[in-house]
Amino acid sequence: MKKRLERFWSLFYARNMEFLRDRSSLAWSMLFPFFLLVGFSFTFSRDKPPEAVTIGITGPQIQVWQPRIAALPQVKVVILNDADEARDKLAHHKLDLLLITQPQPPAYYVSETAPKGYQAEVMVIRLLEAQPQPPPSLFVRKTLQGTEVPYLDWFFPGLLGMNIMFGAVFGVSYVIVRYRKNGVLKRLSATPLTPFEYLSAQVASRLFLTAFTTLVIFGGSMVLFQFQVRGSWLALFLLFFWGAASFNSLGVMVAARTESEELVGGLLNMATFPMMFLSEVWFSLEGSPVWLQKLALIFPLTHLITGARKVMNDGAGLADVWGHLLVLMTLTLVFLTVGARLFRWTRR
Repeated sequence: MKKRLERFWSLFYARNMEFLRDRSSLAWSMLFPFFLLVGFSFTFSRDKPPEAVTIGITGPQIQVWQPRIAALPQVKVVILNDADEARDKLAHHKLDLLLITQPQPPAYYVSETAPKGYQAEVMVIRLLEAQPQPPPSLFVRKTLQGTEVPYLDWFFPGLLGMNIMFGAVFGVSYVIVRYRKNGVLKRLSATPLTPFEYLSAQVASRLFLTAFTTLVIFGGSMVLFQFQVRGSWLALFLLFFWGAASFNSLGVMVAARTESEELVGGLLNMATFPMMFLSEVWFSLEGSPVWLQKLALIFPLTHLITGARKVMNDGAGLADVWGHLLVLMTLTLVFLTVGARLFRWTRR
């Protein structure tokens, strides 16, 4: 056992030092998320609203207003049956505007910090002004001040999750493939080192490096943008840990038999790009087809980001995100098991 630990530690230490001495890669992995946050902080303002908007409708007169709203250009209509759920979706930027069609009095809710809220409000006001019944004065404008989540706060967990995903899968996969290609793995296979020891050292090293870079990004962003963690810090730590572990294991599985950096890069892009666009990193899937929303649930990034947003934005505790943690732990076990069984030391 002592010798196993010594071999594990040697590989763990060597890989960490290899990454930390590559200062350009280290600096870029930590600075790039800051660049994105700064860019988004200037981009998403009322002066530059995006074109497409999502408008939710709830209340007894849904059938009256749904065709009118849907006829507007660049509008996606979402029908909701529960007013409280609808307001919650608006607060979390899954809707840009909410129209409640109850008769006493009808009202529309708008989020003051939503990137597309201003455009949605202008479009709805114009529609209301063109309607003979009911008159526009019956529609009361209401806001969610005090309960809404600013867009950058909503986006920040997605940015962290995306950075963890790319750093983990590419960091593990490229190292394994490069070592296989230049013969390092062939030489290691002649030592007492076992595949399990090698893979576990690689995964542990990347987990350590991911934790280091994420801590720097997280701490710096908290200072610069005053983000808050309203829920359990333990739950947030476990989400990030098991999220990184699942992506590390995915990288191990992809690189288990791959022999070139070009191929592994293509395979990883094929695995990560759908997650980046369907896991609500940049935008909500509210209003998209139901089958697409269900498809997104198979991705580890979806559970990592959704759980992190619940903790950071909604004040969730460990019990509230246990389902997401269970999925991440299961995916980690599956990816790592398949990767270990497929692993090969040398090229064909």
